[in-house]
Amino acid sequence: MNPKNILAELKRRNVYRAAVAYGVVAWFLTQLTTQVLPLFEIPNSAMRFVVIALVVGFPIAMLLSWIYELTPEGVVRTEDLDPVEARSVQRRSGRLLDFIIIGALLLVIAMLVVGRLPFYRQTGESMSQKSVAVLPFENLSEDKANAYFVDGIQEEILTRLAKIADLKVISRTSTLQYQSRPGNLGEIAKQLGVAHILEGSVQKVADQVRVNVQLVNAQTDSHVWAETYDRKLTDIFGVESEIAKGIAESLQAKLTGHEEQTLAVKPTNNPEAYDAYLRGLAFDARSAPVPSLQAADFYGRAVLLDPSFAIAWARLARTNAHRYFFNPADTASIARADAAKRALENAQKLKPNSPETLLALGYYQYWVLRDYGPAKTTFERVIKALPSSSEAPTALGLITRREGRWDESIYHFERALALDPHNVSLLEVTAWSYTGLRQFPAALKLYDRELDIKPNNPDVMASKAGIYQAQGNLQEAARSLSGINEQTTDDNTFLTKITQLRLERNYGEAVRLLQTRLAQFHFDSQYLKGIDQLAFAFTQRLAGDTAGAKLTAEQARTTFEQLYGDQPDNYDLSAYLARAYAVLGEKDSALKAAQRLVMLLPREKGRVAQI
Repeated sequence: MNPKNILAELKRRNVYRAAVAYGVVAWFLTQLTTQVLPLFEIPNSAMRFVVIALVVGFPIAMLLSWIYELTPEGVVRTEDLDPVEARSVQRRSGRLLDFIIIGALLLVIAMLVVGRLPFYRQTGESMSQKSVAVLPFENLSEDKANAYFVDGIQEEILTRLAKIADLKVISRTSTLQYQSRPGNLGEIAKQLGVAHILEGSVQKVADQVRVNVQLVNAQTDSHVWAETYDRKLTDIFGVESEIAKGIAESLQAKLTGHEEQTLAVKPTNNPEAYDAYLRGLAFDARSAPVPSLQAADFYGRAVLLDPSFAIAWARLARTNAHRYFFNPADTASIARADAAKRALENAQKLKPNSPETLLALGYYQYWVLRDYGPAKTTFERVIKALPSSSEAPTALGLITRREGRWDESIYHFERALALDPHNVSLLEVTAWSYTGLRQFPAALKLYDRELDIKPNNPDVMASKAGIYQAQGNLQEAARSLSGINEQTTDDNTFLTKITQLRLERNYGEAVRLLQTRLAQFHFDSQYLKGIDQLAFAFTQRLAGDTAGAKLTAEQARTTFEQLYGDQPDNYDLSAYLARAYAVLGEKDSALKAAQRLVMLLPREKGRVAQI
């Protein structure tokens, strides 16, 4: 058949119009599903399925538009129509397709225009008028040591606000970088993606406390609500709940009966126990992401003063479980795991269904038991109880990543970032996941967001260098690592520098740095020193110093064997022991240690060996 005739026939049968209509409608459906599916917590894989289905459906739709025509009597084959009747039907079909195309284009234009309006965030999501960020409260006390008390009051207000499902509340980790009374509220609100800002101050004198708060509409710079509370220290417990209710009412957020009951609950009637609890919260905030021993001490004092203080028990459980997870080779780790279990059991006896207890349970299942299925179920319950908290989505992202469910992991992390956009730890783990998926541009954007918050931070620069190394861009990686030396605090950052030198075949400089670090650097634990000893042994071997590599590997083996003797069930020690034996050429011992690792950490619990 003549190609010109084919083109004419395609036009006559409205196949061109059908293709344009299909393309416009498909684009609209893609945008719609991108916005709607996350609301129902459907993972990214479902969105990809929609896109694939639309792509596969295109040739099918074109084939059907060639074969069939829509007539008043229904769908009939084109070949069965009289030529005159066929032309009439095709004209009507063409006009219908034109209307569909025009209508779909108008919807597309409307979406593009609305997405640029001021009340939309830069991410394209509509900015809820029921959204708020709580900036750090100002400490007006003469005794500046009362800063912990001020921070604790702010944290407690945020915890209560996070329990209100009809509100969107930005997490405290994203507001810590701002001053108490900044002048650029509009810009801050835009950065955090909220419509309202809560400012406040706290003044504590002896047993008298004054809390002053004001809610500001950041778009209009107008005051929405303000209140001053003068209370005795023994009556301070109810202030946080009153403030949370005042904000909810001012923003016309609906409170369920259960939410009202939850807000009204007093955590303790013991002011000394509450003071110790607030001090623990302050230490937790300062030492994030790894909780400090001081925080555990203050939570322990709180429950000693008031054994019925359920939230303090829950915090104590979380702190001990977290320290166990981050220090698995520490000789005190087993004791921390036991302490976490005891504290959790006490919290469960007192408040088994409170969000704080559920968080403690989820973290214990994740960090101590590594029982991922129940942990995910628990964190899903937490999301329902604390819809504006980024903690549970973050935990779900970490767990699903460990399970090798990368798309789900990204979904949960992005969900958490919407509530905690300036949390550098969250930005880091999300970027790491994008890096694992080799979605390097997305990862670099997140690292750049980190650098906006922490300019020239060496750890973030090292993370970017890792991406450049993966891309083969060693020149850019070297620039990012220019400030890293043998005294660099973070061991992972230092080892990224060693990796760079190995890739550059600059083994001499790598050997010099490792040798100097092992001789001069103060390691927090023998475990970390053993890791660097092992890295040194590998580097010596690459440099051709077989004898030196063997000597260093023997030192690493001794370090890990001593630690392993105290903790035979520690999977991290098994992994490093296997590597030390491998460098020494002790094949049987290496395989035995590796098999021990597989037994301690089955594949389903450790596909991704990251936090």
